[in-house]
Amino acid sequence: MKTKLFVITPPFTQLNTPYPATAYIKGFLNTKNIESVQADLGIDVILELFSKKGLVDLFNISSFRFQVSGSEVSDNSKRIFALQDEYIKTIDPVIQFLQGKNPTLALQICQEDFLPEASRFAQLEELDWAFGTMGTQDKAKHLATLYLEDISDFIVECVDENFGFSRYAERLGRSANSFDELYQALQQSPTYIDSILISLLRVKIEDIKPTLFLISVPFPGNLYSAFRCAQWVKQNYPEIKISMGGGFPNTELRSLSDKRVFEFFDFITLDDGEVPIEELISNLENPNLNSYKRTFLLENGEVVYKNNSLKHDYKQAYVGTPDYSDLPLDKYISVIEIVNPMHRMWSDGRWNKLTMAHGCYWGKCTFCDISLDYIKVYEPVAASLLCDRIEELIEQTGQNGFHFVDEAAPPALMRALALEILKRKLAVTWWTNIRFEKSFSKDLCLLLKASGCIAVSGGLEVASDRLLKLIDKGVTVEQVAKVTRNFTEAGVMVHAYLMYGYPTQTIQETVDSLEMVRQLFEAGVLQSGFWHQFALTAHSPVGLYPEKFGVTKKTETIGAFANNDIEYVDSTGINHDKFSFGLKKSLFNFMHGICFDYELQDWFDFKIPKTKIHADFIFNALEEQNDFNTKPNAKVVWLGGKAAAETFTKSKKGRSWEMMSLTFHDKKQSFNIQTSKDEGEWLVEILNKISISNTKNYTFQEVKNDFETSLEDFELFWYSKPVNTLREFGLLVL
Repeated sequence: MKTKLFVITPPFTQLNTPYPATAYIKGFLNTKNIESVQADLGIDVILELFSKKGLVDLFNISSFRFQVSGSEVSDNSKRIFALQDEYIKTIDPVIQFLQGKNPTLALQICQEDFLPEASRFAQLEELDWAFGTMGTQDKAKHLATLYLEDISDFIVECVDENFGFSRYAERLGRSANSFDELYQALQQSPTYIDSILISLLRVKIEDIKPTLFLISVPFPGNLYSAFRCAQWVKQNYPEIKISMGGGFPNTELRSLSDKRVFEFFDFITLDDGEVPIEELISNLENPNLNSYKRTFLLENGEVVYKNNSLKHDYKQAYVGTPDYSDLPLDKYISVIEIVNPMHRMWSDGRWNKLTMAHGCYWGKCTFCDISLDYIKVYEPVAASLLCDRIEELIEQTGQNGFHFVDEAAPPALMRALALEILKRKLAVTWWTNIRFEKSFSKDLCLLLKASGCIAVSGGLEVASDRLLKLIDKGVTVEQVAKVTRNFTEAGVMVHAYLMYGYPTQTIQETVDSLEMVRQLFEAGVLQSGFWHQFALTAHSPVGLYPEKFGVTKKTETIGAFANNDIEYVDSTGINHDKFSFGLKKSLFNFMHGICFDYELQDWFDFKIPKTKIHADFIFNALEEQNDFNTKPNAKVVWLGGKAAAETFTKSKKGRSWEMMSLTFHDKKQSFNIQTSKDEGEWLVEILNKISISNTKNYTFQEVKNDFETSLEDFELFWYSKPVNTLREFGLLVL
């Protein structure tokens, strides 16, 4: 019997754009002519819940809480319940507005007498002070987001404590070494949210009639609902085989041994999903085959891990273009929580997701899961193929925004991709994750910006050179400062991931790290950041060799279910938790360009040592040094257009010679340079050769050789005022 696949992401991930795993799998299945249907049950449940009918049902179900005398309900929930008619009246137009279908509603929302307001709106005064005046559409999106969060607070208190917009019952998935708590929760009657999920799933299963049901579980916040979906299908359609894959099993379930998991799932696959899924299909169509790739299953009542397939994983060139065709792209909702500009990009706007390279080209950071294939196996995709996929996705989705979801996008491939985008004259907007390495020169950042790059995020981690060396980050704070300056000056937003509590980190280093971050924001070279507390994971070098990092695991016991986050004792004995509030509060203010003159002590309610970082450390690191050491094999590219050339004669003291005036037009202005006639003629010709629209890329050495066939003193000419002007307007050395 021919296999038909149903591939889902269970609730909840993002509201504004689908998580890409199912689209990646569907794109691969298309290359094999295997029939599949995908669904994002997260957005489906949200739209069912946040609708006129959904709120009527919600308030009916919660009404008993308000009828029982002595029932403990907060004043906030009482207020929302009392205003239920206002919520029911406004919910559909607000959702349509956030879907981009009802833009004129912004004017009414901004008058601030249209939406009912509860506790989330209390922060508005502070936000007005921090953000000033926003555009009407943005302000309305933010107010509408607060309105949804008020309803969410009501749901959590009165209907389902596990609810969250981008996660559901996440507590049950985090550090779930034992399956007991999750298993027990699954024996309870379905919650109100579960009942909505199951009603939607029922319709899809009855309509699609799949033979294989794939559930992608990227995060702990998707785990509980994944099991609920599998449980319902097992109970009602036992003939359908069910498999789990995705980020959560890849990191957490590698040592799975609890057989109760297989009351819900037939298979759990690890790492890249293409070959494991292909083998599952082969096994279903040929039951005697017994060939599996990285797959857990139950055999003779025991959990076994089978990896006996002879098939190799597919190269990135052969996995196909992600296919979003079944997903309701026009129904995703853009919200603005607004505290953090990079987090805003996560939640506002629709992004097509692509990958420049599988794995990480650096692959050394000691806190990272570098022992696992998703980091360890590095394979870049050719820039031409990436651009083909970009064009396919623009045609398929009607969207030209791209988020490259790399662990760390390689600079050389980013350069090649940017050149290809510009050669094809594509209008795209894109952003990605990087390492702050010195390859990101001023000119490369300008090229990336010209190709549509609007933001990069990267790990500064701990702004301490000792700890960066211990982490094996391969960068220094000074280098990070220069790279962030290059991006910022090119007009690309920079977000830094920051870390505190790394093993052996002292209080002094935490304080010094905060001072470095303060100086980076004060210098204007960082626009966004976020502090994470170090977590010890089983598959990182720190987790594998804790003794090298001054860490002791609290237990060596390996859980029968999840096994990733590890409890540990740091040899310093420092309680890093206490720094959390002060670090985050100071960062919030620095991001908005204020409070740089505060003493670091002001952010903490306990005594901290004075910083040992010089007050001008970052300023001195950013002092411009002219670099005359251009590499001969560097590529020289002209992003500008053709020049209008005019010759004229210049005279001085009875001597006259011919000159050339070249006029250029860029998008914002026109400018003019003057050279000798011979140099001008050469310049017109070489700019044509090195134009971005040409297929061949010329090196600096080739440009120098070309000049010296007829002219002299290339270095004198190259560092002259006319060429310096061209360097400001798109003559790049990469």
